[in-house]
Amino acid sequence: MSTKKEKTFFGHPRGLATLFNTEFWERFSYYGMRALLLYYMYTAVADGGLGFSQSTATAIMSIYGSLVFMSGVIGGWFADRVLGARQTIFYGGVLIMVGHIVLALPNGGAAALFGSMAFIILGTGLLKPNVSNVVGDLYPAGDNRRDAGFSIFYMGINLGAFIAPPIVSAVSDNAGSFHAGFGVAAVGMAIALVVYVLTGKRYLKDAGKKAPNPLQKSEAKSLIFKIIGIVLGIGLLIAVLTLITGSLTIDTIILAVTVMGVGVPLAYFIMMMTSKKTEADEKSRLTAYIPLFLIAVLFWMIEEQGSSTLALFAAERTDLSIWGMNLNPANFQSLNPVFVITLSPIFAWIWTKLGDRQPSTPRKFALGLFFAGLSFVVMMLPGILHGNTTTLVSPLWLVLSFFICIFGEMFISPVGLSATTKLAPKAFASQTMSLWFLSDAMGQSFNAQLTQLFNADTEIAYFGITGFVAIAFAVALFIFAPFLKKYMKGVH
Repeated sequence: MSTKKEKTFFGHPRGLATLFNTEFWERFSYYGMRALLLYYMYTAVADGGLGFSQSTATAIMSIYGSLVFMSGVIGGWFADRVLGARQTIFYGGVLIMVGHIVLALPNGGAAALFGSMAFIILGTGLLKPNVSNVVGDLYPAGDNRRDAGFSIFYMGINLGAFIAPPIVSAVSDNAGSFHAGFGVAAVGMAIALVVYVLTGKRYLKDAGKKAPNPLQKSEAKSLIFKIIGIVLGIGLLIAVLTLITGSLTIDTIILAVTVMGVGVPLAYFIMMMTSKKTEADEKSRLTAYIPLFLIAVLFWMIEEQGSSTLALFAAERTDLSIWGMNLNPANFQSLNPVFVITLSPIFAWIWTKLGDRQPSTPRKFALGLFFAGLSFVVMMLPGILHGNTTTLVSPLWLVLSFFICIFGEMFISPVGLSATTKLAPKAFASQTMSLWFLSDAMGQSFNAQLTQLFNADTEIAYFGITGFVAIAFAVALFIFAPFLKKYMKGVH
């Protein structure tokens, strides 16, 4: 009796196709919206924008990104304790779609912007960390296809991020409205939800269906008090900052997010370092993890400015006519994912080839931050060479800067994920992974203050000081890497 061979997705469980599609369209919607968002905020009201100052617009971009990463902590908790990953992903997708629809409606003004951001921040927090968890659940323990499956999934993330900016910006330009572009982002998320619902039950089977550590009734009362405490804490923070600054404005909220971006990771570190569940060797490794975390914060501060200061540079300082083509400044947002797609397999091959001869984790981090700093030093040169910061310059400056920074990312982003799993205390493995993503949140929370200093008058000094400070920290880490390795207790 013959049995019918189960169909696969490039040799992998069919559920991978469902999740590939979900994350492809989620990233399409996120990066498509993000490609237009800065320009929408500072474009004059008469021209269809909101008329914010450029400094306020870049700061809002930063707190938006910071809160997206912070919200992942909430999403992980809901999946583990309440809904299970599958349902959490669905509800997250619905919130994201609603957020894009709100922004796509004309005449909503600033209220629609902030309402849309709230939906997308919470929705992304529910969806993004849990999609990756369900990918892992598709494979039984010891299945050697798992790493390759994540590589295919990672390709979907970056393909969505790559194609979104040119498509969304083209629709926006042709329609003469930012809202049309935001509508395309909403359609992308709707496609993700439809495919997820239609194929999930059949192909995902039991993966991520149940909450692994469901909330007990006895915990409900304690949970309510914790939620009330968090809400009151945030309210108190805003109240104190309002008293200090003298008024409740958007700048007060931006400052509050900066404080939260520092406070949340700090609370995680204190909790793990003081816990009786953390053993002596684990505390030593956690001590070594702290400088790596801070180096990652500095790296993300530079890398995430691709959607703020470098996006401003693309619109205000770049000659968008090259080789007979007229570029849209939003198109530069595709450089990040295309370089990730190009460089990731090359670096995977390099690390495999080097084996035990590859640099230690601290020195990889040092190299990553060095290249990030160099990417900003490069952006000093157009102003220096032209003798001013008003002449339109070649778009190749931005291409070079993005490439150098993403080259550096190859030393930090995948390496950081791996190092986190090795250095995390066993009792706090999941929380430490959440902590890793909070390095990006912390970096962007600092950017909410830093990017407000960027303008034509400060351009050369801004790129130069930021770049050289990053390089100085990179050199220091490279020198002290052997000392740091002693605290890593055998982790390379």
